[in-house]
Amino acid sequence: MDGIIGAHAILYSRNPQADRAFLRETLRLPNVDVGGGWLVFALPPSEVAVHPGEKNDVHELYLMAKDVSALVAAMAKRGVACTPPRDLGWGVLTQVRLPGGGRLGVYEPRHARPKWPKTSARRARGAAAARPEAPKARRRGKRTARRR
Repeated sequence: MDGIIGAHAILYSRNPQADRAFLRETLRLPNVDVGGGWLVFALPPSEVAVHPGEKNDVHELYLMAKDVSALVAAMAKRGVACTPPRDLGWGVLTQVRLPGGGRLGVYEPRHARPKWPKTSARRARGAAAARPEAPKARRRGKRTARRR
């Protein structure tokens, strides 16, 4: 786990502007413009699984929801089409139709979920020690300014 700080998923789309707007405005995902209108969206905690397959280099992305039926109802109020929720044992699955024509799977997990280990106190102290500290006089000046 050392060095892994997250995951970056890519959705390919025939209409990326419409799908970016959907993620920003309909799903309300926090985002940052990394230049030229190219948006990168934040996602909640995630997990990865390896399934058997006939080919390598085939990847899928599913978002997870606490309650898929509630999500489908909320999407309907916003005019977004979803497939009927299906209980597959490991979870309840729907697919959300993206404006660009693609589909995005969303499921309510019913399987065990892994926990990411918390940073050890020793590693946290090491990271704090590695950060440069502001000069003490400068920090005092800021504190004084705040009190006024």
